[in-house]
Amino acid sequence: MNYNYAQQPGIGNSKKKIGYTEAPLVSVITPFYNSAQHIDQTASSLFNQTFPYFEWIIVNDGSTSKVDVEKLAALADSDSRIVLHHQENGGPSEARNKAVELSSTEIIIPLDADDLLDPTYIECVYWSLYCNPQASWTYSDSLGFGNQEYLWKKNFDAQQMKTENLLTCTAGIRKKDFLEVGGYDVSESLHYEDWALWLKLLSKGKYPVHMGWYGFWYRKTDTGGLANTSRNADKHEHAMSIIKKLGKKVDTNVQAIEFPRFRGVNFEKPRKWEWSRNNIDLNNKTKMLMILPHLVMGGADLFNLDIVSRLNKDKFEVSVITTNPGDSTWRQRFEEHTNDIFDLTTFLDVKDWSAFIHYFIKTRKIDIVMVSNSYYGYYLIPWLKKEFPQLKIIDYVHMEEMGWRAGGYARTSAVVSDIIDKTYVCNDHLRELMIQTFNRKQSDVETLYIGVDIDEYNPAKYRKFSIKEELGISSERPVVLFPCRIAEQKRPFLMIAIAKEVIKKIPNIAFFVVGDGPQLEGIRHKIENEKLGDNVYLLGRQNDMKPFYRDSDLTLICSIREGLALTAYESLAMGVPVISSDVGGQKELVDDKVGRLLPFLQERTKFIDIEVSKEYSQNEINQYVEAIESLLRNNDQYNTISKNAREKIIAKFDKNNMIRTLEVELVNLLNNKFEDEEVHNLKSLSNLIDDYLTLYCEFLQREADLEWIWNERNRYNLDIRSNDLNNVNNNSITEAASLLELQKIYNMRSWKIIVKYQDFMDNSRIGLLLSKLRNFILKFK
Repeated sequence: MNYNYAQQPGIGNSKKKIGYTEAPLVSVITPFYNSAQHIDQTASSLFNQTFPYFEWIIVNDGSTSKVDVEKLAALADSDSRIVLHHQENGGPSEARNKAVELSSTEIIIPLDADDLLDPTYIECVYWSLYCNPQASWTYSDSLGFGNQEYLWKKNFDAQQMKTENLLTCTAGIRKKDFLEVGGYDVSESLHYEDWALWLKLLSKGKYPVHMGWYGFWYRKTDTGGLANTSRNADKHEHAMSIIKKLGKKVDTNVQAIEFPRFRGVNFEKPRKWEWSRNNIDLNNKTKMLMILPHLVMGGADLFNLDIVSRLNKDKFEVSVITTNPGDSTWRQRFEEHTNDIFDLTTFLDVKDWSAFIHYFIKTRKIDIVMVSNSYYGYYLIPWLKKEFPQLKIIDYVHMEEMGWRAGGYARTSAVVSDIIDKTYVCNDHLRELMIQTFNRKQSDVETLYIGVDIDEYNPAKYRKFSIKEELGISSERPVVLFPCRIAEQKRPFLMIAIAKEVIKKIPNIAFFVVGDGPQLEGIRHKIENEKLGDNVYLLGRQNDMKPFYRDSDLTLICSIREGLALTAYESLAMGVPVISSDVGGQKELVDDKVGRLLPFLQERTKFIDIEVSKEYSQNEINQYVEAIESLLRNNDQYNTISKNAREKIIAKFDKNNMIRTLEVELVNLLNNKFEDEEVHNLKSLSNLIDDYLTLYCEFLQREADLEWIWNERNRYNLDIRSNDLNNVNNNSITEAASLLELQKIYNMRSWKIIVKYQDFMDNSRIGLLLSKLRNFILKFK
């Protein structure tokens, strides 16, 4: 993951406008000794928290710098949540213990005066502990910044904790557990006090929650206590002797709650939390919550980012909740425009998601919910509308997927169409499909083209031949660009077949393959086997595509399916003609005036949009070859088409026009009064609506189980093939095998009998007696 370490929390202050008179729920504790250098940024990272119900207890541990003390006093006067205590110097551990003593809440967050918290950190800490009442502390992954930059993400392991501190020094700790183990050790002045605290908690059998996102920023300096101890051999040896002693008492069977995980209660209905505090934000903007799958690189995600970044910030405030696990590689790009970003998979079980979303809508006074590509979001819609009758709910569908779940998100959108206020789609082809196939009302579905930023994607702004110079190839060589995820949907093996034939006619042609994906290695081997390495260049994923368009003559899109490809918009805006398969809404953008639109000829399965094989008819290959050759051979024709391409984008597909259209739509939506009859109907079906979400949760649990089993089997097979049997985790294999058997049982007709038998043996009085008798007999076998 490419991380921008310069994009730090606490740069700028977006302090929430609410009253702070209510009792705090969390205590942030900070030892302070002549450490004012970075305190303002630390303070801003706290003031920018999405969860303002905290107190900040700062213990001035006998600072000798008058300037630092005066700065600290001024900081304390700036916010009523700050409690400042002065004492003679006793060291950071003693200062932290004193702060805990002064605290008024049950959750403690140690934070040094130069470290930083992500804006959502305290909110995630509070709710992860609330939902896991038996856990003693919760922590996130962390980033090192300053003198050293790194990402710290380690799975919890109690055994490994005896020799390596896998955790971070900042966490949310239950005060009762902190006090039970005696807090930070003050008997030793130089040691690894946070590591020692975790070991003391583990020795009591207490366990943490590991939140799976980067929430804590640890400043690396040359003068900090950790640096001083670790660099000095004698100090380090002494500190490690303390750790070794504590490690002997650790219960190595302790396991953390590791997120993301999917371990829900079967058929758990949506729930909500009681919450009566003031709203978190009191401004009068229209507030929209986007429920999305993830924040990663892609056309749909760029559309979401455009909404977050381009809506008029004087009128709209956008928050984001995501529901699919994975590395949110674009999270920082979204964080440039909103602090309210929550990946539910990283700190809550699925059974708690509905409660968090309910709480979020209530505390932020959300006016509009927008769902896109999130199955959980779709299945939650009826319940949300029942709970919040005046809430406006819209969705955006990007693609027809008749071969996936009988219509993909288009079908799911249609199922809840009587509850959704408006559906937006990326092209007219998809709109017509939803009306004709899924019986949507014409007035309820509207096309909103994604478009492209015509100022950003302007060829006049970029120097030509920069990529060719990097690759050391002639500026005269014609280039076909293949920009996409290297996956089956995009048919990269067809691209290779096309390239092979084109090279015979235009030997100096180059194909730039930009992207990565599951078929990348297969494509690499194919290029080697076909000896195409001098013509086909695998250039990997790129954050900035504009130089690649600038150096290309044509863009090739030969996909099985598309909505309306973002790469087609971008390419045409840069004056690069597009050759595309006639799938989805491509015909609404690509025609003979701006490129070539070619029929889809390959056989595909009836119900799943995958290639039956990687064999392509010569007719399909030839039509692409002919299109490429004809466009590149005729300069006059090419120049006309190139000019047409950009003009077409400017005339109809400017992204800024899309945003202004959406803003008008949102305002009109809020002016439409909700129908009392509709709400009455929902409330009359309360039990059905409450149960509706459980269907998806059950499916999600099964999907997670199968994915875990698949990964375990794959890892086991890789170990076998590499003959590295020492790496094979026998417990994991056994568990995977057990789960495989479990899946077989789920599909048996006798499963219900098995369940009834298990319930009888485990829960009935007679069953329990029989179980004891069975176990007694087995002892003597």
